[in-house]
Amino acid sequence: MFALAGFVKGVIGLGLPTIAMGLLSLQLAPSQAAALLVVPSFISNVWQLVGHPGLRALLRRLATMLGGVCIGTWLGAGWLTGGPSRWAGAALGLALVAYALMGLLMKPWRLPPGQERLWSPLVGLATGLVTAATGVFVIPAVPYLQALGLEKESLVQALGLSFLVSTLALAATLGGGGALPLPVLAASVAALLPTLAGMALGQRLRRSTRPERFKRWFFLGLLGLGLTLALRALAA
Repeated sequence: MFALAGFVKGVIGLGLPTIAMGLLSLQLAPSQAAALLVVPSFISNVWQLVGHPGLRALLRRLATMLGGVCIGTWLGAGWLTGGPSRWAGAALGLALVAYALMGLLMKPWRLPPGQERLWSPLVGLATGLVTAATGVFVIPAVPYLQALGLEKESLVQALGLSFLVSTLALAATLGGGGALPLPVLAASVAALLPTLAGMALGQRLRRSTRPERFKRWFFLGLLGLGLTLALRALAA
């Protein structure tokens, strides 16, 4: 499943924690799934950032959003590890459903000029809270970044930067909650190789195909996975 998640990330620039969290949470508590994702998510996002110019400019532009992510994740510390796992599973499932529906139904839009300074910290804060509750960091960061009108490769880099900061913030809260012991970190390192192999294959495919077609199937699969997780958790 790590190879599949890495492949999707290589093609469209996102999807690693989303898919892996969903699939792992079919067998593990969401906090355990999130802990296994720390190393693959960190390294794959560093990989996604390197080799592209303009990182400093993106850091300056997204600084308040990234700061909001850290604050939101800190405020929600313990949500993923402290409560019953079925509620965390339900929250994860509903988050995946919401993200899939946005991807399938929401039309592309552009943030009006002059509003980025207002929305950036708010989007970051909301993303941090969702990250703390579910272990995934796509809502609302991904739709927001897509609305900034970034060029294709700059958008992929911005997504990698956002996910990298979210991963670090989540790892800090998981470590503080005792969910990152050495055996779990070792298992997370072991998941790195299939993740990177899948990502390399996906990046090669991205250069020769249209990611838009691939995204539709990605969101349909995510919708089914989210519904399965939510219904199973609520029925427990």
